[in-house]
Amino acid sequence: METSVDSKPDEQQTDDSMEADRSMSRSDSGSGDDSLDGLRNRIPRCPLTPSLSPQKRTTSQSKTEPPLLRTNKRTIYTAGRPPWYNVTGTTFKEAFVIGLCGGSASGKTTVANKIIEALDVPWVVLLSMDSFYKVLNKDEQELAAKNEYNFDHPDAFDFELLVTVLRKLKKGKSIKVPVYDFTSHCRRKEWKTVYGANVVIFEGILAFANKELLKLLDMKVFVDTDSDIRLIRRLKRDISQRGRDISGIIKQYNKFVKPAFEQYIEPTVQSADIVVPRGGENFVALDLIVQHVHSQLEKREITVRSALASAHQGQPLPKTLSVMESTPQVRGMHTIIRNKETNRDEFIFYSKRLMRLLIEHALSFLPLKPVSVETPQGGVYDGKRLSGKRITGVSILRAGETMEQALMAVCKDIRLGKILIQTNHDTGEPELHYLRLPKDISEDYVILMDSTVSTGAAALMAVRVLLDHDVAEDKIFLLSLLMAEMGVHSVAYAFPKVRIITTAVDKEVNDQFHIIPGIGNFGDRYFGTDAPSDWCESDEGMDF
Repeated sequence: METSVDSKPDEQQTDDSMEADRSMSRSDSGSGDDSLDGLRNRIPRCPLTPSLSPQKRTTSQSKTEPPLLRTNKRTIYTAGRPPWYNVTGTTFKEAFVIGLCGGSASGKTTVANKIIEALDVPWVVLLSMDSFYKVLNKDEQELAAKNEYNFDHPDAFDFELLVTVLRKLKKGKSIKVPVYDFTSHCRRKEWKTVYGANVVIFEGILAFANKELLKLLDMKVFVDTDSDIRLIRRLKRDISQRGRDISGIIKQYNKFVKPAFEQYIEPTVQSADIVVPRGGENFVALDLIVQHVHSQLEKREITVRSALASAHQGQPLPKTLSVMESTPQVRGMHTIIRNKETNRDEFIFYSKRLMRLLIEHALSFLPLKPVSVETPQGGVYDGKRLSGKRITGVSILRAGETMEQALMAVCKDIRLGKILIQTNHDTGEPELHYLRLPKDISEDYVILMDSTVSTGAAALMAVRVLLDHDVAEDKIFLLSLLMAEMGVHSVAYAFPKVRIITTAVDKEVNDQFHIIPGIGNFGDRYFGTDAPSDWCESDEGMDF
């Protein structure tokens, strides 16, 4: 996905990155933006010139059809994010960070956008240094209103926050980026949420001015543009976009911008790996940058699914696994939903019954604290209450979504999130396509739901996403109607503190990674659909 995080009023911004800040619960599910329109920037763009065509794609996409599926309400992008972690669940590859430095109005953003177009890969984040201007006090705001404040001096930027944010983004964490308002010279209340970068393009006038910042840059590019051209661009931008007058712009340029360039910006060209004269018009230089990034991304490719299939054989089931007691009632319901002759209505009915029992069983593992209440008769009852802020449910689409109704039936007004994970048919690896998580999920106990777990590849990715959003590992509960021993071992080995809860565990997984004896394609049987050859369920549909 290409996500622009930039407070400049004359440049494109997106309202959300890969997640919506608004929560989705039973009481307000209709109010959230569930159309995925905020993901529109993930549509890969064709290079503007033949010279910028990438030599090799790092993700698989159809050459004849756009990489998306549309309905009347949703747009699902089929160019997903491949695993960024290994079988231990540890982040294995960091985002590749390109630093773009240059004078004001040198064309850094233009260069950045052309690199994004030519890379033609999803999950690219554009991060602007302008977002990290310090908040001005009253005296500084008065100076800024009179064009007397130096926005081009290193002291004008919050380098401590910038380094912290970029370091977390490079490590694959979810981060929040401030949005600077050039009119009021302060940060807006709502910050941008960014997550899931394979490539980060960081641009700013002082991108190379901080030693800690330089350490985070994998590639350093200096955009060199003639000073007269930069002045003309600055005049046009500040007049049309920032409501400033010509005399004020010229005064600020001569007093602050030009001296700052000569003292702080121009000397940093020595730190650059590549100098790009003429900015976005230099297609040869841009082509070299794109080729290098592609080569670096290829080196970072890893495989997870095949490694999971060959790991943990013969190991005892982990202590973090809880299997519901196989009572005659539970076994009878399993008999019905496993039977290939069972019609759809009965399959749905008994699946829902099992889901309700599974949810009730899972809630018994939540930590509770003692509490006393007064009864209507005036007596005191010593009971229990959840020891924590709240519970959030997250479903792995699409089959995991079938468990939401059972969760909402026993947890009033619970917040819900969604994660879409699909198989890349060329690589066989799981890929993250979309997520929508409630705000401040890091404080919650999370019920992670999927109908079946085979190799555990999809569950592994979903847990990694939650950890990247700072959810505590011991606050994650993975629930599934049916699991294979392989999937149980995969999740428990990578995340030993995650509680795994299911109604049954089957021993075998066949060569196609289907659970044996299994339950079939749960999503297709539940929704009454036939999966096309190029579309599969997160788990049992093509059984991860």
